[in-house]
Order: sequence, then structure tokens, then C-alpha cells
Amino acid sequence: MKLETVLAQIGSMEEKQTGAVSYPVYYATAFRHPELGKSTGFDYSRTKSPTRAVLEDAIAKLECGDAGFACSSGMAALQIVFSAFSQGDHLIVSLDLYGGTYRLLEQVMSRFGLTASYVDINNLDEVERVRQASTKALLIETPTNPLMMMTDLEKVSSYAKEKGLLTIVDNTLLTPFYQRPIELGADIVVHSATKYLGGHNDVLAGLIVTKGKQLSEQIAFLHNSIGAVLGPQDSWLLMRGMKTLALRMERHQANALALAEYLGSHEAIEKIYYPGLPDHQGYDIQQKQASGNSGIFSFRVKDERYVAPILRSIQLIAFAESLGGVESLLTYPRVQTHADIPYEVRQQIGVDEKLLRISVGIEHIDDLIADLEQALAVAQAEIESL
Repeated sequence: MKLETVLAQIGSMEEKQTGAVSYPVYYATAFRHPELGKSTGFDYSRTKSPTRAVLEDAIAKLECGDAGFACSSGMAALQIVFSAFSQGDHLIVSLDLYGGTYRLLEQVMSRFGLTASYVDINNLDEVERVRQASTKALLIETPTNPLMMMTDLEKVSSYAKEKGLLTIVDNTLLTPFYQRPIELGADIVVHSATKYLGGHNDVLAGLIVTKGKQLSEQIAFLHNSIGAVLGPQDSWLLMRGMKTLALRMERHQANALALAEYLGSHEAIEKIYYPGLPDHQGYDIQQKQASGNSGIFSFRVKDERYVAPILRSIQLIAFAESLGGVESLLTYPRVQTHADIPYEVRQQIGVDEKLLRISVGIEHIDDLIADLEQALAVAQAEIESL
């Protein structure tokens, strides 16, 4: 069955008693036992609940995994995964990394003895250089946020298996519609489902998918023990969003490519970071392992003085954090999503004063271009008048 069909049919065949096409929201936290020693499969909603179970089965199927786990946020999903490691364990992590993940590792997990090294994971010489006897896993964003660096998942996963390491992939930006890391050798996939999977900037959620019985049982234990589970209403909202994922991703991709090409020819723009453009350094990897691109890319303006007037002048595009919704959002990573990353690290990877990140929505492309065109004109006029 094609992925578009699987997405559209999430939950539609699951409610057997009434035949409801939209799976119901079950608010129950407790479930009646038929008799001593017997269960309906549901006992207490932290462990398992009907609406959440349909969502979890759906994401496991979409990501080609064995088990899915719905969490209260993307950060909660990562917290559960990190809890599978022990004091003294070491992770190798993508250099260009979402600031919230960096914060969780460096300000929270470090207090429990989990350490991390940050490198370009696509460079296996660098990975081998920082690998330790205590290294247990690779944590990969591909594309990375915000510089859209690509990692060859098949190559890196093969290396990880050879060294006895787990491969954990954050697949938030491409979603299983365009990229399925488990098919390429990954062991765990995580999502900030708040983004493209939910797709409407109205639900906070995280997802984990595991491959393998032992790993699935371990994450199930942690999911239940920590209790950072997704509630039934949010599970239903997320399923509803996922039904249109295929349509939205196609429009996000088309709009982003057109907008990236427009900005790439604008005199005020220094550089575009989008894997859908042939001159992107990760273009060949993207073409090999993914069937499409997301709607997010970053661009660097030629003068940092352009940033403030651009953010002040946009009218259709919102100056806001987050990404992946139907509405276009413009973000300034240095002070928003990556503020918790030390200055010297930001400068090293290129998250500097001139970098902006745009999450391109599903609006008409002519309107998006017009909005950026007028905002750039305002910025240029202001700087020229100084």
C-alpha cells in the first residue's frame, strides 16, 4: 500500500463496534478488568490508551519500525531515549544541532553522567577520532537545523553496527513521507511531531519509533516509567494532521524550492542552505536517501543590519519560532532556537548574526515572494539611508 493511502487511512478501520471512520477520543484513564488475571489490553492510560495506541501503531508502520511511542513533546521523546543510557555513557552527536537538544544534553543529562561530542557525523574520520570505549550511540539530525547539513545514513549506520553503536535519527524535517531512516539502518527514529506531522501549529507532541524486540521493550519500559505520554485529545489531533501529510509536504517542498531560487538571485542574499538546490553540499546524499525535501531552509543576508527591518516588515510571514505548519514562519536562530548554544559554537557552525531560517508554508508562492520582496526592499532602503 502506498504511503499516501496509509496516511489518509490512519485510524479509519480501527473502531470495530460502531465503524466510526474517525477514531474516537478515549479520555478514560482506568479500564475495567473482565475478571482476575484478565485484561482488555488496556489497564491504565499512562501505560496504554486506545487513541494513543492507534497513533503509535501508525507511526511505527510509516517508519518501518516495530514499535511506536507517543510523547508529550519532541524533547520528552529525546529524554526517554537518553534515559536508555547509563552514567558514564558517551554519545556522538550532529555538530549543527537544534538548540533544545543541545540544552537537554549539556544542562540536564550531563548532570546524570551522560556526555556528548559534537562532530560532522558524515565525516567518519571525525567520528572515529571522538569515539571512546564508553560511546554507545550516534545521534543524527539529517538535514540538520538550521544549516541543512546532510548525513549519509546508510554509510553511518553501517559504521555504527560495525562498532556496536546504536543509530538514533531525528527525522523531524523530512518525515517518513520523504525519508525512512530505519530502512537505511537506523535503530531509533525520533520526531518533534509538533512540526510537519501535526502540521497546523496547534499540537505539541513527540514520537519515537524503535526497531528490534529488545530495544522496543526497553523504550516501552521507559515510556511508561517516566510517564511523558501524549494525551488522547492531542493524539487525535496529531492523527488528523498526519492524514494530510503527503499533500502538505508536496506543497511545502514546491514552495520552498521556488522561494529558495528567488532568494538565491536577490542582491541582498549571500547564501542559501537548502538540500533541494544542486549547489548544496549535501544534494547528492539527499537525492540518494530521500524522495523529497521539506519546506525549511536557511539563508544568510549580506549585512546583519538587514535582519531587524526584515523581521519587522514581513506581513504575511510570521516572525515566530517552530516550523512545519501550514503557515510560513521566519526565525532568527541566534536569539531563538539556538540561543542556548554557546557563542563560539554558533560561530563555528555558522549560526551567526546574518542567518535567518524560514519554514515555508502552503500559501500561494506569489504571495510569499511578494512579502519577502517588500521586506527586503524596506531593509535595503533603511540601510542605504544611514
